[in-house]
Amino acid sequence: MTFTNAPVTRLLVLGLVSASIGASMLDVKHYFYISIDTHLWKYRQFWRLLAYQLCYTNSTEVLFSAISLYNLRVVERMWGPRKYASFLLVSSLLTAIIPPMIMVVLRPFSAGFFNYMPAGPTPIIFAILAQYHSMVPHVYKYRVAASQNSQANESSGVTLSDKSYQYAIAIHLSLLQWPGSILGAFVGWVVGNAWRGGVMPASLISWRLPGWMVGLSSHRRSAEFEGLRRRLEGENGPVTGASSGVQSEGQQAERRRTMGQQIVDQFREAL
Repeated sequence: MTFTNAPVTRLLVLGLVSASIGASMLDVKHYFYISIDTHLWKYRQFWRLLAYQLCYTNSTEVLFSAISLYNLRVVERMWGPRKYASFLLVSSLLTAIIPPMIMVVLRPFSAGFFNYMPAGPTPIIFAILAQYHSMVPHVYKYRVAASQNSQANESSGVTLSDKSYQYAIAIHLSLLQWPGSILGAFVGWVVGNAWRGGVMPASLISWRLPGWMVGLSSHRRSAEFEGLRRRLEGENGPVTGASSGVQSEGQQAERRRTMGQQIVDQFREAL
């Protein structure tokens, strides 16, 4: 796999896989999901709101989430690592609180059906997927026919695009531990579209992490600008050099002319 120009995605995938493997090996997976009545109501373990998106508790979810994050790295390439990391942080904070709070409201009316919030950053993945859906155009479309009869109606069948497989992987991820995973995916999709549509406060949308946190130091930026300036000068160098050469030759010829020749030339122009 290649993560060229996507350092945040690389860190996210490696961290998610490592945390999931570590939680399984250390037998601490029970700390990374939320049971509304037990963890929030009875024991007041509100720290789980910030912990449940750090890893997954089964290998299937780890696989599909890693594939999804890798395929969505194009969003980071279009935004840059600083904006992308800022978006991830804001989205993670919102999706950490909103889905469990919705479950707290729905649980009394659902006979305990909405009581389990599974572990994993599925809401964050769907927030990124909302940006992918809006920003990245499809390259081609194809139709899956419902019948082998060539004389069938052209409107029959399903029209898909090259982006459909990405949506299929994400939807499958959201169905693995429903209804909690479906609720998290829905909230993540809403948060992603709220960010893009300007529904959130402008301070959240415009906020950015410090550049050094994603490896963008002021020295590096100045070096990039210096390299750009040198490339531009290199492109304009031959023309500038030629003009300066002509100008210097003219100045040298002017210096070689004597004062008498200059006076004679002035009288010629006057006559």
